[in-house]
Amino acid sequence: MIHKTSYKQNNITMKFLRNLLASILGFFIAIFIMFLFFALIGSAFADKEKTTVKENSILKLNFKKPILDDYNVESPFSELFKEEPKVLKLHQILNAIENAKTDKKIKGISIEIQSLKAGLAQTQEIRKKLKEFKESGKFITAYSDGYSQKNYYLSSVADSVYVNPLSGLDLKGLGADLLFFKDFEDKYGVKFEVIRHGKYKSAVEPFISNKMSEANRTQLTELLQDIWMNFKQEIGESRGKTIQEIDQIADSLGGRNAKLAIQNNLVNDTIYHDQYEALLKKHLQVKDDKKLNYISIKDYIKTGKGRKKVKITVKDRIAVIYAQGEIKYGEGDETYIGQESIIKALRKAVKDKKVKAIVLRVNSPGGSALASDIIWHELEQVKKEKPLIVSMGNYAASGGYYISCNADKIFAEPTTVTGSIGVFGMVPNVKEFADRIGINAEQVQTNKHSIPYSIFEPVSEDFKKVTKESIEHIYNTFLSRVAKGRKMTVKQVDEIAQGRVWSGTQAKKVGLVDEMGNLEDAIAYAAKLAKLKDYKIKNLPRYKKDLGKILSNSPFMKMKMHQLIKEEIGSDNYKILNDFKQFSQLKGIQMRMPFVMEIK
Repeated sequence: MIHKTSYKQNNITMKFLRNLLASILGFFIAIFIMFLFFALIGSAFADKEKTTVKENSILKLNFKKPILDDYNVESPFSELFKEEPKVLKLHQILNAIENAKTDKKIKGISIEIQSLKAGLAQTQEIRKKLKEFKESGKFITAYSDGYSQKNYYLSSVADSVYVNPLSGLDLKGLGADLLFFKDFEDKYGVKFEVIRHGKYKSAVEPFISNKMSEANRTQLTELLQDIWMNFKQEIGESRGKTIQEIDQIADSLGGRNAKLAIQNNLVNDTIYHDQYEALLKKHLQVKDDKKLNYISIKDYIKTGKGRKKVKITVKDRIAVIYAQGEIKYGEGDETYIGQESIIKALRKAVKDKKVKAIVLRVNSPGGSALASDIIWHELEQVKKEKPLIVSMGNYAASGGYYISCNADKIFAEPTTVTGSIGVFGMVPNVKEFADRIGINAEQVQTNKHSIPYSIFEPVSEDFKKVTKESIEHIYNTFLSRVAKGRKMTVKQVDEIAQGRVWSGTQAKKVGLVDEMGNLEDAIAYAAKLAKLKDYKIKNLPRYKKDLGKILSNSPFMKMKMHQLIKEEIGSDNYKILNDFKQFSQLKGIQMRMPFVMEIK
């Protein structure tokens, strides 16, 4: 009887708990549904005032958000809550500046950038477009509370450059910081076993040495000197300075304060922002008590000015496929290149009869050799159907070059970092660390290679031999792909390969690219090959995220966690941790440039 009573009580308790949990879950679901309902109502009755351009307006470039080549991400929340894009799209910025040239309501451009979150090649593209804007006869002015070097490089294109009286600008030349972990590995017994091909394949050098090799120092020095030459020439042209004078200013830090910046003609005057606006009012004949009609680049794009001007009746299209980020085996999204999404986009463009040519925009330091080769193979099929042109962005190196080399024509910016034709494999090893803390690993296997490698055991000669064979095979395949695409011999490619990185200018000299030019130039050439006068642009791939994927990835929580860690340990320590983590997560044989490099 006691047993039966206990059973009944347990059964009642379990039912109660199930009902309680169901009620709690139902409560949260109801709250969520109500939240969505009111959001929809709010969205339906929200102020739908259209962004317009007023007469006598100034287009303001402040670029508060990161600049990416493209960002096509759709989610359930983007339409529901009218989310602002997290980034600015480079092609929309360029189109907006182009459209502003002939927009009668736009009288000029004001560059007011505090922090420019763009790569060197992207910055160069924007600067080139601003220079074209100036040629229309409209003015460009620039103001900042303090210019970083990249910010000043862009802003120096202006007719007049102003800076806060208590500040100055950075003009000091280019440098690169590389971190080396060899001593750290020896100290703690956590190592990376590296097998590579290419004397310049410096992506793995920080893990096998405690200092920079002469080969790596040579390539980086020449790379930075070439990019710096572009900076000097363009800044000098805008500010009436010779290359030698720019070097002298950089060596003496001749822009470090406002007084020196004026003396060296780097800026026109030192004023506060309200005084800067007073100058703009005077120029536009706006009364002192009236506000200037500013329109931000973000809002100007909203008005439709971020699109290329074409006739409504135009049916022909050029597809621009954006391959941006590291190359990883898998689906791919807006943060990395996966072969699945790129292949899907390429096939969509090939099947679309309206698409007459394809431009592959590459902005990648490389990554997975397997994924790179799969994309290369698909591009070979594309070439049989339609013209294929490559436009290189900030990076098109290693795997990024692998997927570029078979195009009908390759365009690069002078500041593009490309080449890095080399291959490496890397696996972690914690044998020494495990020994120190008293961990011993034992293996049981049926055959000699059942466990080819264990992180708890020294690397065997058999493993090294097999891995070396794979790397040599992939490296030779890489050489043959480039030789075929660039119409060179394998020997000629090998002489400029070995993992060496080149600037766009250098790459043209050695035959790795065809022309200096930006994305617009590549599109124009694609149109020429397809014999098109008028055309629309079709940007691919497009990424869609359903609610389940958004919640499972929890990007907001990840971002907050990383930010908390960064604040706790400091930016420099966080960079070391992040670099180490990235290398530890590499899978398979890699075609990757030395991306753990920060150009300053």
